Amino acid sequence: MSTKISHSGVIERIEKDKVQVRIVQTSACAACKVAGYCNASESKEKLIDVFCANSAAYELGQHVVVNASGSVAARALLWGFGLPFIFLIAVLIVVLLLTSNEGLAALCALAALIPYYFVLWLMRDQMRQQLNFWIE
Repeated sequence: MSTKISHSGVIERIEKDKVQVRIVQTSACAACKVAGYCNASESKEKLIDVFCANSAAYELGQHVVVNASGSVAARALLWGFGLPFIFLIAVLIVVLLLTSNEGLAALCALAALIPYYFVLWLMRDQMRQQLNFWIE
């Protein structure tokens, strides 16, 4: 796995400690010659917030490269998908063993994700320090 993830983009907005960069995230087959005729290729525009002390050094419309480390991507995947999946399965099994009602177990497992994602939202400032991007 690569130790650095890079995307080129354009600066959309500049604030005192934050630069917002618009990147185009493409699938692996989007560069294929027949991608226009295939439904498998896709691309999405995303806005990335890069927190930096020297935001005055950048200009609107400037082309930049946004980087993140591989460990940042792994940590984001763990918090966003891995831990909630484990939590969902654990709640599903516990409720199923206690009640033997599959419908109730499924509803409880899904409902258990609401507080998990709410806690993630509350911790967004602490997570921002660990999940940081930088501009080359």
